[in-house]
Amino acid sequence: MRHVAAREDATVNNTDKTDKKKLLKILVPVAIVILIAGVWVLKNIDFSRSDNLMNADVIAPIDQEHFELDAKTLNMDVLLEYNMPIILDFGSDSCLPCVSFYPTLKAMHNEMYGKVIIKYLDVYKLGEEIQGYPVSVIPTQIFINADGTPYVPSRNIDIEFTIYNYNSTGEHAFTAHEGVLSQKQLLAIIEDMGVGK
Repeated sequence: MRHVAAREDATVNNTDKTDKKKLLKILVPVAIVILIAGVWVLKNIDFSRSDNLMNADVIAPIDQEHFELDAKTLNMDVLLEYNMPIILDFGSDSCLPCVSFYPTLKAMHNEMYGKVIIKYLDVYKLGEEIQGYPVSVIPTQIFINADGTPYVPSRNIDIEFTIYNYNSTGEHAFTAHEGVLSQKQLLAIIEDMGVGK
């Protein structure tokens, strides 16, 4: 009787081991596929922008190019139709301060997508299109309110701006900042322009 019981236990143990091997042969490939899919999702989906797109205050572009950070063209009439604040950053790939500022600009672009139009304009690639803007050094940022008027900083903003007026009328034409800004400074300006986070 003891031998029969021992054989039954051995048969049960062998069956359990066989079932576990079959289960592992199925689960390991499934786990690998799930892992690969998860890595693909993390690499290909921009979660920072998708969070903002869920917000009711976000405006969707008529043409995706209108909201792209790297400007291929500059059509202010089209951009002003969105009734959103606009930040134009004039720079170049050959300018070290411009290159160091670009990640800050990109982070703010992603965070404020659909609330503020932020454009990076390479002064050497878009030479003709940027004529008329007061850019003597790069990087230079120009700030425009949602209604198309030049941004006027409040007293709470402790950042040095240059205010440009038209010679003929004396009317405020542009508000500019020369040099780089921290992400905190850029966010403070955007909030001062009336945009909530």
